[in-house]
Amino acid sequence: MRCAERYGNTIMETIDDARWEQIEARRRDDTFRFGVRSTGIYCRSGCPSRTPVRRNVVAFPDAPEARAAGFRACKRCAPDDGAPDAEAVRTIERAAALLSSDDPPSLGDAARAVGLSRFHFQRLFRRITGVTPGEFARALRAERLRERLRAGARVSDAIYDAGFGSPSRVYGEGVLGMTPGSVRSGGRGEQIAYAIAPSSLGRVLVATSARGVCAIELGDDDDALVAELAASFPNAERTRDDGALAATLAQVVALVDDPAVPVDLTLDVRGTAFQRRVWNALRGLAPGEPATYGAIARAIGNPHAAQAVGAACAANRLAVAIPCHRVVREDGDAAGYRWGVARKRELLRREADARAERARRANVRSSTDEIDALSSDRPERRATRA
Repeated sequence: MRCAERYGNTIMETIDDARWEQIEARRRDDTFRFGVRSTGIYCRSGCPSRTPVRRNVVAFPDAPEARAAGFRACKRCAPDDGAPDAEAVRTIERAAALLSSDDPPSLGDAARAVGLSRFHFQRLFRRITGVTPGEFARALRAERLRERLRAGARVSDAIYDAGFGSPSRVYGEGVLGMTPGSVRSGGRGEQIAYAIAPSSLGRVLVATSARGVCAIELGDDDDALVAELAASFPNAERTRDDGALAATLAQVVALVDDPAVPVDLTLDVRGTAFQRRVWNALRGLAPGEPATYGAIARAIGNPHAAQAVGAACAANRLAVAIPCHRVVREDGDAAGYRWGVARKRELLRREADARAERARRANVRSSTDEIDALSSDRPERRATRA
């Protein structure tokens, strides 16, 4: 039996046994909200905060009624948010913020800080982000290492400052995709030639090293493209040479104008082992047949790494040659693109149109062949009847 009291035009109900059982067990139940008189806060059932004293608890049919009675929303369970995973997302956001701090805790300490067991933390983190807490922490360490190396720190100091236990972890696991010394040098000693030309998607910059094409950038402004190249290879000797790169530039422009056109480009691909796996999978995608981030994650044998796949796509420096534009969200939306979502949508549209045109021509050829086969068969039939 429920008893009720009125606060203005708002009805507050005392907690019955069934609802109180949900609150005590911290089971999610969105059919009501409860307020705590002693704190003036209202929550959803399942809130991870300490269970209040029952006599201080009142029930509301929904969040607006609780607000109308003068209660304010709990920041831990966010009772105003109706998304099923809202609370879990906020929990993992807090954990990610802890792991991203200058003095990150261990994974066990991070789990305890957000009120989860180590096992539950592992499962929930992977479900929300697509990567495990360990993978997330390793990616952060790698990024901190890059930042310290690019700032000119000694290699050994940068390795330990970034949180690695020993240099062997860095060299053995190939976390940077190149040696720490190469990252620190920022391309020092390398000769980078580049050229810029117009394309149907704006300006395109192509840069080559001694090993092949190391950057393909798209944009609207030549100075911005050159600045982007300088950020990627800050200490390399960069020289513009449109004449020497004319043939390579022509191939890239043709590829930008029609991503299905066959080209023969030698690529200087630089990235971590994981990024290379993603990029190799992208190069296997057929034009006009986009895949989701989750599908790529499954294709490389890491089905929970959809978010990490997105990060690898964002790190790609070789526009169109490594076709990260062919990766879309589960709902088919284009999502982000390093060189602008509008360009990504245009590339996808062109490839879809080209695929449809190829299918149409194949159907026409098939129909023509059938007609020719029937025509050549008729004289034989007439001769047989005669």
